[in-house]
Amino acid sequence: MKRTTSEPFEFSCHAPKVKAVFLAGTFNDWKPDVVPLHPHLDSGDWFVTLPLPPGRHEYKFVVDGQWCCEPGCDHEYRGCPNCVPNEFGTMNRVLEVS
Repeated sequence: MKRTTSEPFEFSCHAPKVKAVFLAGTFNDWKPDVVPLHPHLDSGDWFVTLPLPPGRHEYKFVVDGQWCCEPGCDHEYRGCPNCVPNEFGTMNRVLEVS
């Protein structure tokens, strides 16, 4: 039997000394300002938990207005694990929810 309910998934990003981190992806029509991450104390780590339905989801973080897979990883696709190239010559993170 195939599962059809959403499963909570925690997204995290290490981005010290930034003002805001958002999550954009196929699950929210790539809207860059809808899903904010929340800072965890003074560690520089940001988190958000979202319910995601089964399937393949692509996403990126928007850190202080700049799109990236991870802060400091803003280069063209180089075979990074869990990433795929996009039409802009950069990469998207990929999450498979079963």
